[in-house]
Amino acid sequence: METRKQQLLRRHRRGKRLFMVAALVVLAVLDWFGGWNSLPVLLVLAWIAHEAWFADHLFYSPREDYRYDFPSSAPGFSGVLRKHGLQFEADQLPADADTLILAVQLRSRWLGRWLDPHVLIDDGQSSDRQDFERGVRGLRYLNLSGLLPALREGRLRLRGRRCRLAPEVRLFAFSNPNYAARRTMVIAPHADDAELAAFGFYSRCAEVSIVTLTQGEIEAQSYRKMGLDKAAAARLKGRLRSWSSLAVPLWGGVPASRCVQLGYYCLQLAPMAAEPNKAFASLESGESDIRSVRRFNPLALPGDLDGVPSWNNLVGDLAALLKRFRPEVVVLPHPELDPHPDHIQASRALAEAVERGGWRPEIQLLYANHLYDNDRWPMGPAGNGVALPPRQVPLPADGLWSPVLEASSRMDKAQALAMQHDLQTPLPFKKRLRRLIQWLLAGRRWPEVGQDDFFRKAVRRHELFWVRPACDGEPRAD
Repeated sequence: METRKQQLLRRHRRGKRLFMVAALVVLAVLDWFGGWNSLPVLLVLAWIAHEAWFADHLFYSPREDYRYDFPSSAPGFSGVLRKHGLQFEADQLPADADTLILAVQLRSRWLGRWLDPHVLIDDGQSSDRQDFERGVRGLRYLNLSGLLPALREGRLRLRGRRCRLAPEVRLFAFSNPNYAARRTMVIAPHADDAELAAFGFYSRCAEVSIVTLTQGEIEAQSYRKMGLDKAAAARLKGRLRSWSSLAVPLWGGVPASRCVQLGYYCLQLAPMAAEPNKAFASLESGESDIRSVRRFNPLALPGDLDGVPSWNNLVGDLAALLKRFRPEVVVLPHPELDPHPDHIQASRALAEAVERGGWRPEIQLLYANHLYDNDRWPMGPAGNGVALPPRQVPLPADGLWSPVLEASSRMDKAQALAMQHDLQTPLPFKKRLRRLIQWLLAGRRWPEVGQDDFFRKAVRRHELFWVRPACDGEPRAD
């Protein structure tokens, strides 16, 4: 069944093909009446312009407002943006808010249609930059987490570059407990999801476990260059990524005794959920026994008995792990925001495991490593803040928590990503050429630590989580 993300991408490509056909006709007519052999030159220039300014997968208008509803526990304060700083009434701002989100109207200048518009945030000691869509015009949400002292002292300054900021703003303040002090479980549908979303958080947790649901064996074309056939390449990739899911967390201080690889197969969680008793083998490796990558697990699980890749086994494994590690906080993908089919099913599997196993966490921290409608979010260069993602239909009114990563934590996170085999695949020539064109014409930059775009998107000043009560009542064990 085609996912919404796939439908949007297919529609985008169809529109692009129609536009290219129409442009070709126009160029041919111009060449005919121009009387000189200009068509090849015009085609090359049109392709360069496309790669520089029109190659982003943006499935909404940058003139649309972002829409968010926040819970009543997050008070909103009206303020004014002046030339000398962002001003609020001194007695309005809470003393204990750890996450600050500023709603502001942005309007792109003419140059912001060709170069990425962004907001510069300066507290007098450090600076941040948060980017938005070219041609932006509408309501956006800046992340000011970690800047409460500067805000209270009136020394926080905001300046639009290639865009204008309306003077009237509204600040939403969220206060959270220290989740790092609580027993935590990170659920990663694939190896590297835990590091992309939460390395900075889990590396400072007092007690954390990391559970990876799938091997990550599909799309192993780069391994076929070693002389392997499709199935053998997928098996090798699955083994390598499974090893990464157990070994890389040690860089963040998580021992192997608290990391578990369940070994189910990529893009098979949704079919498994539809038929819970049926086994679903790998789409590419030819394997149908999940025990092939479980030999390094620190404990035995119910699925080890028969190795069947079924939904019932997955839920049973998660229920056993909840009982074993007894997490108070569970970190997992946002089921309404992250479109990857395996990510969507993670929350369903957790809910069923809670009902089956009896241990009930208190809090879910939800993350998004992918979006439906914008493949560049978080936009802008690595190391900067994370503004809220585009959203045209409000999400459930969850709280927000956005811990700040210091420079040393960001470097450690970048190195953790560099250890992931799947993030070291060389870029194809077309993508390298596109980056060169965007570097020259659109002013975009990528980090030196790795070629994959996740090095730009994930190594940031903030990590971002939506805070949702896991269930009613207190944690309990049978």
